[in-house]
Amino acid sequence: MNAPVQSNQKAQLLQNTVEHVDITSFDARPIIDSMRKMSFSSRDTARAADIFNMAIEDKDCSPWLILAGSTSAGGCMHVYRDMVKFGMVDAVVATGASIVDMDFFEALGFKHYQAAGEVDDNVLRENYIDRIYDTYIDEEELQACDHTILEIANRWEPRGYSSREFIWEMGKWLSEGNAKKEGSLIQTAYEEGVPIFCPAFVDSSAGFGLVKHQKERAAAGQPYMMLDAIADFRELTDIKIAAGVTGLFMVGGGVPKNFAQDTVVCAEILGVEAEMHKYAVQITVADVRDGACSSSTLKEAASWGKVQTTHEQMVFAEATTVVPLIGSDAYHRGAWKNREKRRWNKLFA
Repeated sequence: MNAPVQSNQKAQLLQNTVEHVDITSFDARPIIDSMRKMSFSSRDTARAADIFNMAIEDKDCSPWLILAGSTSAGGCMHVYRDMVKFGMVDAVVATGASIVDMDFFEALGFKHYQAAGEVDDNVLRENYIDRIYDTYIDEEELQACDHTILEIANRWEPRGYSSREFIWEMGKWLSEGNAKKEGSLIQTAYEEGVPIFCPAFVDSSAGFGLVKHQKERAAAGQPYMMLDAIADFRELTDIKIAAGVTGLFMVGGGVPKNFAQDTVVCAEILGVEAEMHKYAVQITVADVRDGACSSSTLKEAASWGKVQTTHEQMVFAEATTVVPLIGSDAYHRGAWKNREKRRWNKLFA
């Protein structure tokens, strides 16, 4: 009798789906304009919006979107998709969780759910529900995502792939009619020629499927596919060299932040005098004093030769509260309408 009770309880816990904000449905320009005349995080947010718009307006600049954390699951998934769709960004560097556990997961037709009050996490475990702060994920659906990655990996030639190449193939697979939800970030990036990099790709749902792929292939005495982290670094550095002027819009920090910033240093090691990232915004709640802010503010990154300090802004705020405002502001100001999409995946065709 326990299973039906748990089933009913699970259904009750997973009633309210997370709805992703649509930056085209409201105009945040008046809010940003008002914030510009305020102080504290409001003024920082307005300046961050101004810098992001400057990067979009600069015809020589290639803006990149850098993602860490769980804001995609929390309702910002379509913000990032629309930044790619409308040509506000030309490349994406993200955690594997943002791309697989959240975006690809929903492309398969699954949902994220709002938690309804405090629930004992042991009760959630009994019902196979995973929690991200006040957001729930059905673990059974997440394991279905793992197995889909396994099935995709089994289809491909057993060789080394950069994460960009692997995610590109995932986007192609979705575009071939396999998407249950159209307009995911992965599929949109594929269609727009925008590369997505996940330098720590296996730290996600993809990792489980890929481990199973290798174990099964090895047990059968067959070759298996691998991820080439060095190729990731080389390819993103190639984009930096080709782009020249670049801007970073960073949500969170961690590996994606450092990976994107380090392309300037990598280019130098390769004998190319690449320009430091000209525009940079970081939205985070991390503290710099214990190294949690990826060890540095943007100003500190200048000492490493990574980021110019003329147009940089730290915004210490929880990202779901400010990212939709900055995204809507950029959409409605419309500078993206006048810029050419770079479609950097053409470098690797």
